[in-house]
Amino acid sequence: MTSTDARMPLGVVLEKRESQNRWVSHVWRAVEVLPGAPARDPEGSWPSLGLFEMGERFHAGTLQLELTRKLTDGYRSNISQREPRVYVVLRQRSDKDGRAPLYPFLVTVCPLEAEFYAVGGEETVEDVPMPEEVVAFVSDYVRRYHEELPFHKRKRGSKKRDEQGTFEVRGSSGGETE
Repeated sequence: MTSTDARMPLGVVLEKRESQNRWVSHVWRAVEVLPGAPARDPEGSWPSLGLFEMGERFHAGTLQLELTRKLTDGYRSNISQREPRVYVVLRQRSDKDGRAPLYPFLVTVCPLEAEFYAVGGEETVEDVPMPEEVVAFVSDYVRRYHEELPFHKRKRGSKKRDEQGTFEVRGSSGGETE
């Protein structure tokens, strides 16, 4: 089986609001995802989803939510929360050409994967509410593929210094040297 076992298209909705900051006219943020949204290139043009009192919302692209068996612990942790989240990873545009300064790059439901991108500093990670359809999709996946791994306490081996002054480890590792 491939590294990706299940997929679901999610449309990313970005909101453009007037800023309260005198040096920035507008701020952009992810506000929701749309399960089963039609294909849309995040780096292409974005259709408006409507105006509201402080700004405008756009369908900023459709990305595949990809679930893998290695991350089921993270998925399970997320869907067990009172308010499960979808994490939207946004990247800076190199050429803005009058477009939004950010574009959607990735969607994930694994908090550990989202943290990886947040810590790197290159991307912005925002969380949005997980729609019920996505909760059901992820729950079903976790039910089918999650395997509880037993905890194995590491055994310590005895150490003995050899003639060269290096340690020889004996015991669980079978005589390797450090």
